[in-house]
Amino acid sequence: MLNREHIFEQIDAHIAAGEDERFAVLMLRVPGLREISLRFGYAQGEQAEDMAHALIQRSLRPIDRVFRAGDDGFVVLLPAMLSANHALLAGTRLIHAFEQPLDGTASPWLVRPVMGIALYPDHGPGADRLCRRASMALDEAQRRGELYVVYEPHDTQVEIFYDELREALDANRLQVFFQPIWNLQSDRLAGAESLARWSSPSHGEVSPANFVPFSEQSDLISVLTRWSMNTTLRHVASLSSFQGLRFAINFSPRVLSRPGMVEQLLGALEIWGVPPTAVIVEITETTLVNDLDLSVQVLRRLRDRGIGIAIDDFGTGYASIAYLRQFPATELKIDQSLIGAIRSEPHTAKLVRAIINMAHHMDLTTTAEGIEDPVTQALLVEMGCDFGQGFHLGRPQPAAEFLARFATTVPPA
Repeated sequence: MLNREHIFEQIDAHIAAGEDERFAVLMLRVPGLREISLRFGYAQGEQAEDMAHALIQRSLRPIDRVFRAGDDGFVVLLPAMLSANHALLAGTRLIHAFEQPLDGTASPWLVRPVMGIALYPDHGPGADRLCRRASMALDEAQRRGELYVVYEPHDTQVEIFYDELREALDANRLQVFFQPIWNLQSDRLAGAESLARWSSPSHGEVSPANFVPFSEQSDLISVLTRWSMNTTLRHVASLSSFQGLRFAINFSPRVLSRPGMVEQLLGALEIWGVPPTAVIVEITETTLVNDLDLSVQVLRRLRDRGIGIAIDDFGTGYASIAYLRQFPATELKIDQSLIGAIRSEPHTAKLVRAIINMAHHMDLTTTAEGIEDPVTQALLVEMGCDFGQGFHLGRPQPAAEFLARFATTVPPA
């Protein structure tokens, strides 16, 4: 497999040779190739990748060059592209080529390419920027559910945002905030959820609702998760005694699919001297439907080491009883949209009570999100909910302040 440096060298060499004034870089992803490896074995997966590579090359002109760029990714250099329309014609040929299943695998397998296109010199003077902007166009195509997108110049602001966030992560300029999680039945602190906060010199206070989804759409989510994981554990390690407290760290579904994620978390726990039982990995319901088999494998390994597994925002997504039967969860976090309605909507209150009872019958604990007033808290206590969080119980605050305020006053568990 050719690496990024080699691809950049080939594109920059093409520019230096001055063989043509305009050309296109096409960033192409073929979703489904990785699944062939998982279902039929790595040998079949590699054969499918070879077939896809050959199919791409056959569908293009002899002067076009195709490079491998990951398990299901390719970079295509398209010389002599006079306009975006010419590049789109090449993309259309590739889409037509993949209309038939890859029939050289153990079972015919239909895959569909997704592409992002950048043009030289319109979208960048060199390989690095061209490839980044083609990747941004690819992300946009995936976000829209389209098969190809040409980079749009107004995305420059997004690129600046990307560069600044990446620099902030590398320089450790983000902050970890802890929001208290309360044991509702014993009325005592049970732990906290770790939340990332970013104050940008250019954009001011950036909401996590903006920069976390942005990170998930780019390659920054792995960097953000590693930063959150290590920074959280560094603060937790400052406790003289863990006192039964547990700290929740959010994991994106995209991170779970990355190789070595389990080893990274276990290694970080060992480095910081934090016991696995002091950590909860929070994942959203979408993880259950995106890649259930892989998620189960990864999370079961974490649970078997004593790490808690919480399904976040439960009750608003696509999780079903069948999913919960297979999923190695230890906790359900009931979404705040349900919790906020239990005072005014009797039907919703019955639903929340049913979720709590179901969870307990499945040996799962429950946490209510978004508790905003004492009446809601009292209702949840009566329903038997185990834990709760929300502004009524405590707002997010810098981790060091949280530990100074709460941890020294918590009695041993």
